[in-house]
Amino acid sequence: MDLKPIMDAQALNRFLETDFPQTHTDGKVFDVTMVSPGMVVMQLVPNERHLRPGGTVSGPTLFALADVAAYCVVLAHIGPVALAVTTNLNINFLRKPKPGPLSCTCRLLKLGKRLAVIDASIFDEDGGNLVAHATATYSIPPR
Repeated sequence: MDLKPIMDAQALNRFLETDFPQTHTDGKVFDVTMVSPGMVVMQLVPNERHLRPGGTVSGPTLFALADVAAYCVVLAHIGPVALAVTTNLNINFLRKPKPGPLSCTCRLLKLGKRLAVIDASIFDEDGGNLVAHATATYSIPPR
């Protein structure tokens, strides 16, 4: 599968800010840091509302990181299609993340005309511990 991105990190971050400003309601927490063929890396710097008792980042926050990063890897390769939507996302929580920055590496497993399948791995801030793993499927609207 030969995948060449058509949006870079700056374009994806700008798209999120203009088309999905609600992702930054309490300040900017999602940031695309890298785009390469078939891949996107997104960082999440959690604020107080993303934490839960026990000194960890909440499960819904990890889910959101996987979903937004998966959306970005699809858009990086098809362009700014706001109506591409999640049709499935399955996540496994593997380790308790520290209450600090997380990164999510998303890889396109399949990019078809109507569906995209993505593998997402979420790591803690030092990049050493895989804290969650997800697979997602996105529906791509007809052009």
